Order: sequence, then C-alpha cells, then structure tokens
Amino acid sequence: MVQPRSSDPLSATFDMVRIINLPNRVDRRKGAVATLRGLGAEIDGRRIAFHEATRPDSAGGFPTIGTRGCFLSHLGALQAARAAGATSLLILEDDVAISRSEMARLPGTLAALAREPWDVFYGGSPATETTSPLSPVAPDEAVMLAHFIAFSKPAIAALVPYLEAILAREPGSPEGGPMHVDGAYSWFRAARPDLRAFAATPHIAHQQSSRTDIHALGSSDTNALLQPLLQVARSIKNAIRNRS
Repeated sequence: MVQPRSSDPLSATFDMVRIINLPNRVDRRKGAVATLRGLGAEIDGRRIAFHEATRPDSAGGFPTIGTRGCFLSHLGALQAARAAGATSLLILEDDVAISRSEMARLPGTLAALAREPWDVFYGGSPATETTSPLSPVAPDEAVMLAHFIAFSKPAIAALVPYLEAILAREPGSPEGGPMHVDGAYSWFRAARPDLRAFAATPHIAHQQSSRTDIHALGSSDTNALLQPLLQVARSIKNAIRNRS
C-alpha cells in the first residue's frame, strides 16, 4: 500500500487510519469529522476513512451484543489493513475527541513514536507519567482502552489470527474466549512479549460523553422525556473538556 504522505500528523505517522462508526450514529460521525479537521486531517476514503461498524443480532458468547459488535468491528478493520498490506493501522472509535491541550501535545508525541521501533501504541492511555511523550507498556500491563490504538504491520499479522481464535472459543475459555476488545488486546500483548508497546504520556485523545453502543443503556437513555436533557448535559460536558 503506497500513498503519498500528508502534512497532518495522523497521515504522516500511520499508513491507514480507520474510524469505526455505526451508520445510525450520525452524531458521532459528525464529531469524528470535526475532531480530525481540527488536526488538519480530512477523511478522504483512502488513507483516512470510516469503517462501518458491525451490529450483530446476538451476543454470541460475549457480555453484550455491543461488546461483540465492537470486537468484530476492530477485527474487520485489522483484516482490511492486512489485506491492503498496510505498514501500520490507527483505529479510532467514533467517540474519540481531542482537547486543546491534547491537540498541542499530539504532533510531538507522534513524532517521538515515529523515531521508535514500535508495534502497539495507545494514544488514549491512562498513564500519568509526564517526563516523556512516550512510556513503554509492559506485556503484562492491562490497558482497557481502545478508542485511539495503533498497530504495526507485524502486530497486525499476528493479531488477526489471535482475535479470530478468540471468536472460535467458548466463553470463559482459559485460553481466552469472547471478551471486550480492549481486554483481547491486553491478552495479545501478554502472549507476545516480543512486540513493543508504548503509551502516550500524557494521553493525546479521550472519549466523548455520549450514549453507549456497547453496554446496556441506563434508565436516563431509555426515558424519552429525559433524553433531550441528557444530550444537552453531555454536550456541555464535552465542550468544557474539549476546551481544556
């Protein structure tokens, strides 16, 4: 896969960028477009594109239908990157957001990443270390975030069959059965300690406050009278956080 490099930091660092989005989540789609435009990145359908998320009919051994759909969506993006021969893949979930302070840090963090031999990168990590824009992530360190995660070509090649094997196992399998995709990524890193993982320190992206597609909805999200108020409250919360 050979494409000319762009001046925006995402395209300059990653060969392929895919934003996972359910077609009915127009709100999140618009938010993702605005977030990327803030970085000077355009969704061109080639290097940067939406990946249509999967919404299965049943949980199929996963904790929820949404958990299974998220897992399948990430796997689909990875399979497509492998088929395209991408040298690296950045997966963004459609609730990703980048505040002013995160945006200021992002170019320097990605430039530091480009200087490292890396295989897995968490841009939305919970790490608190701030002496460097990057910190190594130990193989046995669980990172339960996947809204801004990237993989090298060798990691993609190994990860696709690893996730496919998880799908084929029974729930609760000691080898790793159906689980949340961020948990699967942590299991994968533990199984492949030779792969080099890093986290942005501090983080360069966060998740917007919005209605979940993975977990069961709370009473406020299912109450037609409260939904408009909840949407306004979330919009205010996101606006405050994104200005920080």
